[in-house]
Amino acid sequence: MWHPLARDLATLLQEAVQYTRNLVVSKMCSRNIKISVVLFLVLIPLITALPHNNHNLSKRSNFFDLECKGIFNKTMFFRLDRICEDCYQLFRETSIHRLCKQDCFGSQFFAACVEALQLHEEMDKYNEWRFTLGKK
Repeated sequence: MWHPLARDLATLLQEAVQYTRNLVVSKMCSRNIKISVVLFLVLIPLITALPHNNHNLSKRSNFFDLECKGIFNKTMFFRLDRICEDCYQLFRETSIHRLCKQDCFGSQFFAACVEALQLHEEMDKYNEWRFTLGKK
């Protein structure tokens, strides 16, 4: 027959073992969470920095969204689009970005952006590109 003190000691020992197991599991969970957070914080910027294959597709759909009716030339389109993006960076006004691209880069805002960026010496080349892309 067990002595009451021995029974309490056995119960205490079982509780101590269970507490130790819980503590080890808790530390492992905490460690796994920390590792997951670190991996997440490291991998997300790396993944977003990788080139995406759908970039050309989005630019091409943008070409049609601008109602350009001519021939899609990636180099010409990117260069004209870059003028509008640089103009936006200069003034930080979202409407300028949209208006610069209006009518397949044929708006007065595009010409104003060319002037603001001091690219007016190449305006003949830009007009030729706009014609190729299909300015209305």
